[in-house]
Amino acid sequence: MPRTRALGLLLALLAGCTPVQPWERGTLAQPHMALDPHPLRSGWRTHVQATREGAPAAGLSEGGGCGCY
Repeated sequence: MPRTRALGLLLALLAGCTPVQPWERGTLAQPHMALDPHPLRSGWRTHVQATREGAPAAGLSEGGGCGCY
């Protein structure tokens, strides 16, 4: 029974894989398809949060904790 489930899962995963044609790559490269579509905004929010908390955010920088920008 576990083998048939594993085989079924493998077949389902392989069915989802398809080669991307060259003319389709532009569609996949759209900004809304990115993992972080707004990297500058995310970086700024991380900086502001780290500054207000007074603790480094994932080792990026240290803040004073005063709440100022």
